[in-house]
Amino acid sequence: MENYFDRAAAGLLSILTLFLTFCTPVQQDELVVYSGRSRSLVEDLVADFEKETGAQVNVRYGNDAELLAVLNEEGDRSSADLYWANTTGALATASDNGLLKTLPDSLLNKPDAYGSSSKEWIPVTVRFRVLAYNPNKVDTTQLPSSVMELPEMTGFEGRVGWTPTYSSFYDFLTTMRVLKGEEATRKWLLKMQQLEPRAYGSNTPMVQAIAAGEIDLALTNHYYVLRLRHGGEEGEFEEEEPYEEKLEERPDANIATYHFKPGDIGNLALVTGATELATSDNSELAQRFLSFLLSRQAQRYAAQQVHEYPVIRGVDVPGYMLEEDRAFQLSPDYDYEQLKNLKETLTMLREAGLI
Repeated sequence: MENYFDRAAAGLLSILTLFLTFCTPVQQDELVVYSGRSRSLVEDLVADFEKETGAQVNVRYGNDAELLAVLNEEGDRSSADLYWANTTGALATASDNGLLKTLPDSLLNKPDAYGSSSKEWIPVTVRFRVLAYNPNKVDTTQLPSSVMELPEMTGFEGRVGWTPTYSSFYDFLTTMRVLKGEEATRKWLLKMQQLEPRAYGSNTPMVQAIAAGEIDLALTNHYYVLRLRHGGEEGEFEEEEPYEEKLEERPDANIATYHFKPGDIGNLALVTGATELATSDNSELAQRFLSFLLSRQAQRYAAQQVHEYPVIRGVDVPGYMLEEDRAFQLSPDYDYEQLKNLKETLTMLREAGLI
């Protein structure tokens, strides 16, 4: 039978272990990253960074809303060093909540476009809103020059797809509210409903529906079309969509992208970004990771494997992507941090019965 001294020794050992656990400083070659970007995009880049630096990087994955909730709940107790977000709205919200550090100019000056007005995060990649269509069913000469005119395309009633419960659609509608006003946005939304569009929970099944001939048009992000045709990794964390695996190339798929006139909201640039958190106790390594995300190596990976656009010059994009300078001219100018203003957007969608 275990005697008193054995139990006492075991107890002392447990206390000593707890003391050492809480008193031992965090290793300076370790980073904790909270990522709203999917594992299939992040893990290869993290492995490259670990190989380059000898550091250990631990990643927690989730969508932006989940991660922001966790960071707010953890507060000063959080072990997180970095937040890699899928949307600038989430970064702006984190900034408002006092979760971020101001970054040095040496980092902020690296991107050539899409910078932060708060100086608390860096852009990493860019996606563009597009109108996807089936070229066997749609004559592009009949398509409108502005997404604001899309509800007038009554000939496509019941043949249009959208994702009214998905985050990138929220960003699109929020920017419409900012640039066009509440009334114009509400009118557009209600008139779109008169087309009886088919609602999808996420983008991949929607673009697959175009290729299958189930619908003719859809509002989406450009890289979903490219991923269907050319394969590639998933970049967004799509909670309800089990599409983490690499898709097979379908170069003959009946789907293409249509761009509205330059400066139109239908071509909206949606920026992903990353930042150092106020709870980070290893700024040197955290900022080295941020700098790595802006390296040609990491930017080339995002372009070649995920079909997203780089934010630094001189990075080649695949030949089947729209040339970088032309793509950058398509989007309207706006403050990317305004995407935090989601409350009114969600209210508008609820009033329309869409969420």
